[in-house]
Amino acid sequence: MLPNVRNLLVRWVRGPLPTWHHPDYRMPLPSIEARSGAEPRRADYVAWHLVATGALKPRDLLSPPLATWHELSRAHEDSLLRTLDDPEVLARIYGTDPAEIMVDEVLRTVRLACGGTIAAARAALAEGRATVNLLGGFHHAGPDRAGGSCAVNDIAVAVAALRDAGFDHRVSVIDLDAHPPDGTAACLARDHSSWIGSISGSNWVALPDVDETVLPPGSGDELYLETLDALLARRPESGLVFVLAGGDVLRGDRLGQLGLSLEGALERDARVLASLGRTPSVWLPAGGYHPDAWRLFAGTANLLATGRKEFVPKGPDPLRGQFAGIAAGLDAQKLGDDEWITTADLEGTLSHRETEPRLLGHYTASGVEYAMYRYGVLTQLQRLGYRNVRVRLDRGEIGDRMRIYGTAGGLEHLLTETVLARDRVDGKPVLLIHWMTLRNPRALFSTDRPRLRGQEVPGLGMAREAGELLSRVALRLGLAGVAFRPMHLHSAWTGRHEFHFVEAPRQARFEALMRDARGRPLPVIDAALDEGRVLLDGAPYRWEPDMMVSWLASEGPDQATVEKNKEGMRFHFVEAAASAAVHEARPG
Repeated sequence: MLPNVRNLLVRWVRGPLPTWHHPDYRMPLPSIEARSGAEPRRADYVAWHLVATGALKPRDLLSPPLATWHELSRAHEDSLLRTLDDPEVLARIYGTDPAEIMVDEVLRTVRLACGGTIAAARAALAEGRATVNLLGGFHHAGPDRAGGSCAVNDIAVAVAALRDAGFDHRVSVIDLDAHPPDGTAACLARDHSSWIGSISGSNWVALPDVDETVLPPGSGDELYLETLDALLARRPESGLVFVLAGGDVLRGDRLGQLGLSLEGALERDARVLASLGRTPSVWLPAGGYHPDAWRLFAGTANLLATGRKEFVPKGPDPLRGQFAGIAAGLDAQKLGDDEWITTADLEGTLSHRETEPRLLGHYTASGVEYAMYRYGVLTQLQRLGYRNVRVRLDRGEIGDRMRIYGTAGGLEHLLTETVLARDRVDGKPVLLIHWMTLRNPRALFSTDRPRLRGQEVPGLGMAREAGELLSRVALRLGLAGVAFRPMHLHSAWTGRHEFHFVEAPRQARFEALMRDARGRPLPVIDAALDEGRVLLDGAPYRWEPDMMVSWLASEGPDQATVEKNKEGMRFHFVEAAASAAVHEARPG
């Protein structure tokens, strides 16, 4: 039986899994992915996957209410809540620069997440089943303090709401995030009908009122699952359980120190679910700074929805499928595809006036704006503080140029500039990106977010959306792919999800370089390349700006060939001080 058919049958028998999601669950912080490795689209990816596989229908995704300030005040002191309208405070909480903070939009995301957790808790009790909120698990926020990307504690806020409504049964929190639940412990310290159990990989604070086991760094599936079984056996009977199914337990997570496989982490959640029986529960994603964190929680949500433990396969991220669905519903005439000629064009020709420019002979400026609106790009730009977005098109010597402007602080800013042309790669017609820049002039460079090679201002954090939009353009024009030539390492890194170097040996060098540079920030790697401090076979390695392509009907070079080329290839980094010492020691 096909998975989608199975899922539909399960939905018919059980009813849909109560799942809360909102497009504004995406935190409006462009630098968050580069800084921490967190996928800002994680909630979207999980929601789209559940709908695409038939585990849920679009109408099953429930829109959360905004948590009120009164609801937040039940769990947090005014001394904390009064500071949350300060960009400096929010910047410290989320590890970013104050210039990047749009206070109202950041707090909107936080309050929606809290509202979702409250609603999920109420539904779990009312229906006697598991529920899911696709954003939540902010376990580092205490009654009077915030930090660790947790402005408030949605678990504590939800518990306080239930207590206020008369719920007096025990509440258990099974915290399986890789970090200790310090904030939750502080918030629930005076709630004598609560229990917190935790398995973490960090021992930064003693939590005497928490049943916590701290595992050594790198602990894998076997030790973790053995520890989990013991913890679940100690959990007391409860009227409601919150489960923080953290994705930061995965091996290679940027901030977690544990070493679970994707299979082991999903088995973790399956064992928790089995142990709960009929106890109502609320499942939250908590932290996750690994590329597979969204796949883990999507697998967990699918388990809750269908009862089947199925791994989410690797491949193109769900953005491609989502954009494909949107593209199918676009009005071609609004894009400019009205037989490629309009009355205005005809009048311009007859009167020998200049006609309206068209991008690649196809898209009008208003058509580009229409597409940006339908794909959600305009909403993201507005959440970053830009209004009155407009598009300007013109033609240059090497291709068609598109510039997008937005107004902030009373000034109009250039947000994106792209130069495109048709070309051929390996004999196939492609959309060639001669030049593209994504700019966030409101943001500032800092020591934590230094300038990358070729950057004038920080980026918008929307490179994946831009790449996917250009793929839609290539498809509509009948081209085989999208190509560009990355002049710097960071450009190739940004496009790595969908773009590959044309030749397998070149792709192998790129992947080996990123493997051996793991743990180093991109600006550090870029600088080392420019200064000749990256060695391959004992000789300085210089960045190779070769062509990368995102083929629309294939996945690039054969990965087996790439892996074979990577065998024995090792890049070595010479630290700046050591390089200077060697240079000074050379004769002459």
